[in-house]
Amino acid sequence: MKLNTKALRYLTPEDWRVLTAVELGSKNHEVVPTPLITQISGLRGGSGVHKCISNLAKVNLIAKVKNAKYDGYRLTYGGLDYLSLHTHLKRKTLYSVGNQIGVGKESDIFVVASPTGVQYVLKIHRLGRISFRTVKANRDYLRNRNSGSWMYMSRLAALKEFTFMTALRDNGFPVPEPIAHSRHTIVMSLIDAFPLRQITEVPDPAGLYSELIDMILRLAQFGLIHGDFNEFNILIKEKTAVPDIEGGEGETASSETLKVLTPILIDFPQMVSIDHANAAMYFDRDVNCIKRFFERRFHFTSDEPGPFFSDAKAQLRKKGGRRLDVGVEASGFSKKMAKELETYMREVGVDGDGSGDEGQQSRRSEDDEETEEEAEAEEEEDAKAEEQSEGSTDGRGLRGEPDVAKAYDGHPIPGEDLSSQELHGWSSFSDKT
Repeated sequence: MKLNTKALRYLTPEDWRVLTAVELGSKNHEVVPTPLITQISGLRGGSGVHKCISNLAKVNLIAKVKNAKYDGYRLTYGGLDYLSLHTHLKRKTLYSVGNQIGVGKESDIFVVASPTGVQYVLKIHRLGRISFRTVKANRDYLRNRNSGSWMYMSRLAALKEFTFMTALRDNGFPVPEPIAHSRHTIVMSLIDAFPLRQITEVPDPAGLYSELIDMILRLAQFGLIHGDFNEFNILIKEKTAVPDIEGGEGETASSETLKVLTPILIDFPQMVSIDHANAAMYFDRDVNCIKRFFERRFHFTSDEPGPFFSDAKAQLRKKGGRRLDVGVEASGFSKKMAKELETYMREVGVDGDGSGDEGQQSRRSEDDEETEEEAEAEEEEDAKAEEQSEGSTDGRGLRGEPDVAKAYDGHPIPGEDLSSQELHGWSSFSDKT
């Protein structure tokens, strides 16, 4: 699903009411009956509602389903995107959308800007597009669950990530700053950093390895296991420090600079409690992912065995302290939500990074293949939507960098003045909303 904000500024208040009505009706109907849309929207006169429905269908925010038993429409991912962006706009969190800087099996990443010109990152969860083949094979599972829709699960993934990110940030963990959350989207701070998978050389592999292992152990001390702790979900922020060297007469301080690398942890939908039934497996997998990557990329192997899950549990019992897994549940992300999301992600094939070196090395190619499958499926769906609706827009969606997967390369775009609406790569959507 491509994000195209071209039509957002032209939607009328009545269009937003009808689109919101379709969203509300989707809680109990896969295809929302047209009379129910009219009733929920509260608009007088059926002709006005039908005109809004036609406008929304033309830009693929809602879609008519073929061979349905009754006249109705379903909410598309584009419609959910617009509703989320509209909420961020009303809260004055966002003003414009820039280039796509990340794409993965589970999300899309965009650079966005606030009304004051501050650049943020917009993460859109798209859990349903993970694998069309896998989802089709599990349709029986989805049919038997009222809460098993792609959009509902994407909303749960966004809620979980925002909740955990907030808790980790408040407790001093190096994670992006959470700014706002709406439906299946998260706005977070833009970090000037590189994904660990893109880095080929570091000045001190042993020091960086130790820092990452310590982060895994520190998470465990707070009752959490990341579940997908690998080079795709770790950003490396580089700082330059000048060593303080005292020089005598005629001597100057050394011109050499030191590079200080700070790891930043991202992506939390797979995070679980240390009391989880499979906690030991997730913990060992996180540790082994780092060990394998450092051995393969930096030719570094630690002399110390472990750490092991039993050691982390013993340390947790000994030190006690605040349990973030309990705190997150108290903040609104319940055990029921966590169980639903975990079951769905396992059913459709999102369960961390896989296993083995081969799984690590082939992850990028799998992303590319599935993205191609997704594009083909979207083209077929868009073609059907165009036939069913009364036309389609000729605008083109924002295009992202093709060489980015899962993690985002958080480099600010230099020289951009966000006060102008004619910026290259930026789309302002605040004119008529």
